[in-house]
Amino acid sequence: MGKICRVVVCGGAGVGKTALLEQTIYGTHTVGKPMVPTIEDIYVAHVETNRGVKEQVRFYDTKGLDATTIELAKHYYSLADGFILVYSITSQESFRHCEAIKKEIDKLSKEKDKKEVCTVIIGNKADLYREREVEFDVVSSWAHKEKILLYEVTVANRKGLMEPIVSLTSKLTQPTVAKPSHRNGWMEPIVSRIFTRDST
Repeated sequence: MGKICRVVVCGGAGVGKTALLEQTIYGTHTVGKPMVPTIEDIYVAHVETNRGVKEQVRFYDTKGLDATTIELAKHYYSLADGFILVYSITSQESFRHCEAIKKEIDKLSKEKDKKEVCTVIIGNKADLYREREVEFDVVSSWAHKEKILLYEVTVANRKGLMEPIVSLTSKLTQPTVAKPSHRNGWMEPIVSRIFTRDST
């Protein structure tokens, strides 16, 4: 186990950032419970990477962006080792927030001459596919262009939430020289498995 990784979880208001973290780490989220707006919370978890090594990760759950809060607070950009961008597949506006945050990440990284910041994007509420506003293919094309991984998940499937967490942690803690590994990572006591979208 090396240094603590700092991961900023951000996106629009009401997309399920807190629910995603609470369900992944504790398994305590009740689907459908009333939303309480977040100002800032910090969660700490030990994540087993795809190399079989447990790493400590500090997740910063940020205030959701909306009409009154249109930008992510600047200090998050300087403290983050990585980002998890979260949008709801039922809200086109929430995806636009993620696009804006990614532009700011790239801009500040370039200004500070930093290496590329590890980022993943998560489309939450995949179980509400009948209310979809954000097409998977559109986000997939954008993510490919931005060179980041895309996942669609639902907090109703706790196991499916692990894939993006393990992937990001593995990339953040990757040794300079590492041998390929096919082992699936996990966060104690959760087994990693990606959520499968209903294609109907």
